[in-house]
Amino acid sequence: MDQIEAVKELRFKTSAGMVECREALKESGWDIEKAVDILRKKGAAKAAKKASRSAGEGLVEAYIHTGGKIGVLIEVNCETDFVARNEDFKVFARDLAMQVAAVNPIYVSRENVPAADIEREKEVYRSQITGKPENVVEKILDGKLEKYFQDVCLLDQSFVKDPDKRIKDILAELVSKIGENIVVRRFTRYALGEMSK
Repeated sequence: MDQIEAVKELRFKTSAGMVECREALKESGWDIEKAVDILRKKGAAKAAKKASRSAGEGLVEAYIHTGGKIGVLIEVNCETDFVARNEDFKVFARDLAMQVAAVNPIYVSRENVPAADIEREKEVYRSQITGKPENVVEKILDGKLEKYFQDVCLLDQSFVKDPDKRIKDILAELVSKIGENIVVRRFTRYALGEMSK
């Protein structure tokens, strides 16, 4: 494959600009898969820089599933009303609402999990581990806690449409593509016959 074709393929795979694709390919020795990883890392770095910017616009997306038995309201914020009307932003918000309906997270992110809940989980896990040295116990606790966050935190969950990616990866990709800070503010999930959490 020649260099022009490689740039085209990388642009198709990542939606990155031509110059960014060419630079990533040069850096990777013209290996497309390595170039994808390079662009993803740069996208995550760009997203981190944008995270401090104010996100006061956005939308509230509603999603109703399984014949009206599950409903979700989710608020997703961005910096401008222009982006709030962007189709990629709307699709992202709808995908998040479907994710909440399907997987039923409790919190948006691990930062939202109360410290008391984390300590309670640690105590339960600690009681399940016996006969191991303390440093091994700590590693096991870290692994179990990571799994807990993946179960209860929306941003840590595997994306139902692409289980190889987490929601926070999809968010970082969108921030990089759109060029604005995007924040998942809150959500509420209703299921017929269930009490609210």
